[in-house]
Amino acid sequence: MSEPTPEAAPQPGRDGAGAFVQSLDRGLAVIRAFDAEHPELTLSEVARATGLTRAAARRFLLTLVELGYVRTDGRLFALRPKILELGYAYLSSLSLPEIALPHLEQLVERVHESSSVSVLDGDEVVYVARVPTKRIMTVSISVGTRFPAYATSMGRVLLAWHSAEWLDGYLASASLRALTEHTLADPESLRAELAAVRERGWAMADQELEEGLRSVAAPIRDQSGRVVAAINVATNVSRTGTDELVDRIVPQLLATAGLIEQDLARSAIAQSSGARSTGPRPPASTRHGSVAKQAAASRQPVPRP
Repeated sequence: MSEPTPEAAPQPGRDGAGAFVQSLDRGLAVIRAFDAEHPELTLSEVARATGLTRAAARRFLLTLVELGYVRTDGRLFALRPKILELGYAYLSSLSLPEIALPHLEQLVERVHESSSVSVLDGDEVVYVARVPTKRIMTVSISVGTRFPAYATSMGRVLLAWHSAEWLDGYLASASLRALTEHTLADPESLRAELAAVRERGWAMADQELEEGLRSVAAPIRDQSGRVVAAINVATNVSRTGTDELVDRIVPQLLATAGLIEQDLARSAIAQSSGARSTGPRPPASTRHGSVAKQAAASRQPVPRP
């Protein structure tokens, strides 16, 4: 930890240095001193962690106590749940793509394959967020790209959780045609596959949209449990076999979907409460997020198609 510095020490080299508020910077440093490994700190420990003098650290801590962000028993200081308001204010302003994107980036970094999020629009899926790696299709994919829902893993996820009545209407009106020799284009076969998708909690499309393209997808639910989007990982058949896709990638895909759901729930709470909530964070998804955690813990494969 750095040595305490005088409270009025300047911060040279910052853009717009004349507008920089030193006290705000230091107040935020005091908040950041607390983490999972240091949930409670003494005054001296806060001073060492932030580089502030004891007197300055004490003023910031007591101000945070007065504002309700920090509690103290006279010796130890700890953050209070009200500190979540600062994060909720940010989350409440985010859209689905903005919430999903950092999770997609982390997933792509782990699996080294492209990942996207899409929503259903009529008979098609529309890409709303994407993190690509190598190009794996002859058609370039970007935000706004549309594909027929029945031939994609994300589309099947988005179709599978609709009611039987809605699905009857879709199958009666959708133009199902074989895009490759592998495409499932028969209405009753597709209906059976969608039932299987709903049962196991994720979907696979194996060279049905384009030869050589293999993908898996999972649902993303809102706070009410309604499926509002789908997330996928797409790869080339020459690079990833179906066993590896199921055993290695699907659990990580499900876990990522669960993390996106958690952030969506927090965003919804922030929006509905006007960032006034002071309770604990919303619980993690008890649906496919927990399935992924259980699969990882037991090292058992996720359900197969």
